[in-house]
This record gives sequence, structure tokens and C-alpha cells, in this order.
Amino acid sequence: MAGHSKWANIKHRKGAQDAKRAKVFSRAAKLIILAAQNGGADPETNYPLKTAIDSARKVNMPKDNIERAIKAGAGSENDIKIEEVVYEAMGPEGASMIIFCATDNTNRALTDVKTALKKTGGKFVPSGSLSFNYNHVGIITLEPKNVDSAELDAIDAGAADVITEENKLIVITSLTDFHTVQKKLTEKKYEFIHAKISYEPTQKVTLSEAGLSAFEALYDAIDEIDDVQEIYTNVE
Repeated sequence: MAGHSKWANIKHRKGAQDAKRAKVFSRAAKLIILAAQNGGADPETNYPLKTAIDSARKVNMPKDNIERAIKAGAGSENDIKIEEVVYEAMGPEGASMIIFCATDNTNRALTDVKTALKKTGGKFVPSGSLSFNYNHVGIITLEPKNVDSAELDAIDAGAADVITEENKLIVITSLTDFHTVQKKLTEKKYEFIHAKISYEPTQKVTLSEAGLSAFEALYDAIDEIDDVQEIYTNVE
């Protein structure tokens, strides 16, 4: 996770561009709907919903949009049903991708992902073919005033691991402890830069210039799909 590879820099630039697109609101809304469906409309008792709302606010999603998404997820508006689906794919030179979608139409999501892969030289693979090469974990990123103190607090809260990167603290949790650790750190008044479930590769691959160019085209094609929420990869 530490370090600044060429691919990491590409993703950073894409993130800055993506935040300017209206599609980011749609992605945030789907996560809110999903969380409200699974745990109810009260963010005080539904911590995944609180996390989704916080993420929406970080991308400046209007309050009305957030409230509308909560109502939709709670079943009081249009009976919208969002489902989580995860797809796996291979790219050039041993690159792999775990593609997380939140969608109201799983058939459409699957077709769109397969079409994008076919157009850009990627290969769709059956579920479980690649995911064993990734750890499914929670990741919370902080920028605390005192990194050493925050590290101790994160460990006390139940973190599985902590990584210091410049003035940031990256807190890694198990899936089951993710929201508990978030809650405990929130109670200690820490603010999160990011807090999300992630697939972290156990091994990374370094691509050639040609391979990286091909992978960037593949990544862009998948990222453009409306139902795609997140793309995890083993590319260094």
C-alpha cells in the first residue's frame, strides 16, 4: 500500500477528474440506498449508512440527494432495490481486477462489464478465480495531529494492522471489526479521509510501458460503467 508507483499516480489523477463528474453522486446514492436497505434509515444505529453518508458529503453531494437516497433505501420511495455484485477479470501481463458493482439490474451490470472487457482485451473469469489472491479487509485512512497517538488508539480499537505513510495513518481491519473500529475512532474525535471495504492484493505485478497503457484503457472502460463502484487491482 505504501509507495508511489506510476499506476498509483494515474489513479490519483483519475480520482481528481472523477470527483468532477455527476456520476459520482449516482455512485454515492447507490451505497446509501444499499446501506439503508440492509440496516434501516437511522445512521446512529446503522453504521454502514453513516459511512455512506459521510462519503457522500465528502464529494459535496447535496443534502436533498442524500435524504432522497435514504428514503429510497428504506423503502418509502419508488421501492428501489440495489444489489451488490462482484466480478473478476484478467488484464495484460498478469494484471487482475476485482470489480465491485452496486446495481438495480444485475443482468445489465454483467453485460456491461463483459462488453467493456471484450472491447479492451480483458478477460472475464468465474467468481473465485482471482479473489483468493486478495485480502478482503476494511481500510480507514486518517490524517491525525499526532500519528503515534492515533496508532495506539487504532490498535486499542481493534485494528489488525496500521501503516504510517508520511503524515497519514492507514488502519487495516478485518471485515467483522471494520465498523466497530470506525465507531471507536469516531468517538475519539478522529476524522476519516477514507473509510471503506477493500480488496488488497497479496502480491503485485509491475507492467511494461505497453502493458500499463493497455491496462489503463481497460481500467477506464470498466470505470465508465454506471453500476461500477470500485475497481481493485494487483498492479503496482
